[in-house]
Amino acid sequence: MCNLKNLGALGLSGNQFSGSVPPCLGKVTSLRYVNLAHNRVNSSLPESLGGLSDLIEFNISYNLLSGEIPLEIENLKAAILIDLSKNKFSGNIPITLGGLDKLTYLSLAHNRLEGPVPNSFGKMLALEFLYLSYNNLSGEIPKSLEALVHLKSMNFSFNKLSGEIPIGGPFANVTSQSFLSNDALCGDSRFNIKPCQTKSTNKSRRKRVLIGLYTLLGIVSLLVLAVGYVVLRLRKTKKNASQADVSLVKEHERISYYELEQATEGFNVSNLLGNGSFSMVYKGILKDGTLLAAKVFNVQLEGAFKSFDTECEILRNLRHRNLTKVITSCAKLDFKALVLEYMPNGTLDKWLYSHNLFLNLLQRLDIMIDVASAIDYLHNGYTTHVVHCDLKPSNVLLDQEMVGHVSDFGIAKLLDAGDAFVQTRTIATIGYIAPEYGQDGIISTSCDVYSFGILMMETFTRRRPSDEIFTGELSIQRWVSDSFPGEIHKVVDYYLVQPGDEQIDAKMRCLLSIMELALYCTLVTPDARISMKDALSTLKKIRLQLVNNRH
Repeated sequence: MCNLKNLGALGLSGNQFSGSVPPCLGKVTSLRYVNLAHNRVNSSLPESLGGLSDLIEFNISYNLLSGEIPLEIENLKAAILIDLSKNKFSGNIPITLGGLDKLTYLSLAHNRLEGPVPNSFGKMLALEFLYLSYNNLSGEIPKSLEALVHLKSMNFSFNKLSGEIPIGGPFANVTSQSFLSNDALCGDSRFNIKPCQTKSTNKSRRKRVLIGLYTLLGIVSLLVLAVGYVVLRLRKTKKNASQADVSLVKEHERISYYELEQATEGFNVSNLLGNGSFSMVYKGILKDGTLLAAKVFNVQLEGAFKSFDTECEILRNLRHRNLTKVITSCAKLDFKALVLEYMPNGTLDKWLYSHNLFLNLLQRLDIMIDVASAIDYLHNGYTTHVVHCDLKPSNVLLDQEMVGHVSDFGIAKLLDAGDAFVQTRTIATIGYIAPEYGQDGIISTSCDVYSFGILMMETFTRRRPSDEIFTGELSIQRWVSDSFPGEIHKVVDYYLVQPGDEQIDAKMRCLLSIMELALYCTLVTPDARISMKDALSTLKKIRLQLVNNRH
């Protein structure tokens, strides 16, 4: 790429690139736009990029970049956007950034930056968006920032900043949300923080406190000794409850319809990530740079309202690392949407069937363990048993680290205490439905186990249960069963066990164990199927054996 001397734009976002940013890119002086976001680049940022003096936009967010931000960044004089967020940059913010007077958007959020916010930032008079949250920044917020009259949005939250928050210029319109979790900040009451104290006030206050302490010690010391323990316990309990309430409020932030519409560019089809029976999912970017997925329900369809209510009912009480996180919901009379955590690597379905993507054996096994962990939690980790009812590759989402998350609870069912099953008329995706579900509408946790068995077969054979080869009496379950164990190599994905592989024997033993488990999951009789807890335990043992054999 460094030989493309006339290259104007380089867009490589949303891939799996790793390693370092080529230093020679700094010599491609024709570059105006560089976007390497959402990859796994894990080097430091080369100083040579300072040679791109005509660069307009530079986005390298959501990577694993480390080290200090090079001082040579001051040479990007033409830049209007620089986004270095969601990396591992450390050290101080370069003072030289303040010389970029054309910059309108700067995000250094979610890094490991230390030291002060440079006073020179007050010289970036064109700046409209400034995001420095989730770092280890200390010192005061410079009053020089009051000169940034075009600044529309800023965020200093989750740092170690101290001193008084400025009130002039753009600070006149910001809220406390821009300064969360900076315990040493003080200022105006509208920021929901303590007021700043002058020196004379401090002396007077200290004197009053001392007098009060001596008086209290003399009068009520015996009383404190007698009842202190009980009082402290009560206060601690009350404080914990209060903190829990506050954390819940912060965790479920509100996003308006207007913000959602803006984030998705009017629910533009170019941002469409996928669709289901009752909904469409759009990628969105909030003003502070936060990525999200908006699941918008088609309220014109019968069943959409019920699907929305079901997801809200179930997900408001569930918390697990392998379930898709719901940020909030957004609803009005003619609009229903869930705002979900954005999963940059898309669905398992995409990874299984794209020609330019590949998952190795261990990656597929890890994703199956993630899915099994989530389903085990639904079945056993909550007071009410939850049956997902629609487990399939398109409902398994992959995050930045390729960790699997189960999504889409639109037709999920809750089993009341003491109930082993419920009946329904709702039909899930053909090919993944357990026999008793498809024939009689009987739903139990065993239905999820069956679907999980089909999901495992599909993941390691790379054949959909709806594939054209499965006609008449032949199903994917029958196909695997007929090949087990002697001819299992004929049905598993060819790319997992290629001839000449030194570890082909260990891999085949692993695949045999996986397919054996899948067959136990897909037995016709529900009571004969293995439980999800036991399936998860078995998968973890299979993984341990595979890793040990590799070493």
